[in-house]
Amino acid sequence: MESRPESPRPQGAPRWVALYYRPAVAAWRTAAESPHRSPVLYALGEMTRTLRARGDEVTVALWGPKDGTWHRFDTPRQQTVAFQPNPEPAPGEPAPLADRMTGRRHQVLLAGLTKAGLYDLSPEDDTTVKALVERLDEAAVRRVAHWLATAGSAR
Repeated sequence: MESRPESPRPQGAPRWVALYYRPAVAAWRTAAESPHRSPVLYALGEMTRTLRARGDEVTVALWGPKDGTWHRFDTPRQQTVAFQPNPEPAPGEPAPLADRMTGRRHQVLLAGLTKAGLYDLSPEDDTTVKALVERLDEAAVRRVAHWLATAGSAR
């Protein structure tokens, strides 16, 4: 069983920092940093989805300011199943408009969930997103994504 060292505390003045562990080089690397939390969470969510889509193992740490000092915040537990996007049409085969709009609604909802801080979705969450996409029209999906983004910015 591979052991991972504990995430190191970032250097300098406290700010929001996302770190990820690279098993190939056995080191922690900075994924994103900002004085504001939401851009770091957004970047962390995008990076996590991308790495999992490639089949990579993802281990992350989120550091930020608390009472003027560094504090490590909890991140959702690692899921064992990678996110599976909808298969793309064969090259040269245009996707029907309905398929493209379904993909767009799915993307809008995932962006809203990420802005709300829910960046590490389980397979059950993905199934729920797909069910919402199938049942809601574009305007309703955008409204739900707006609610999620507003909720995320209030944190």
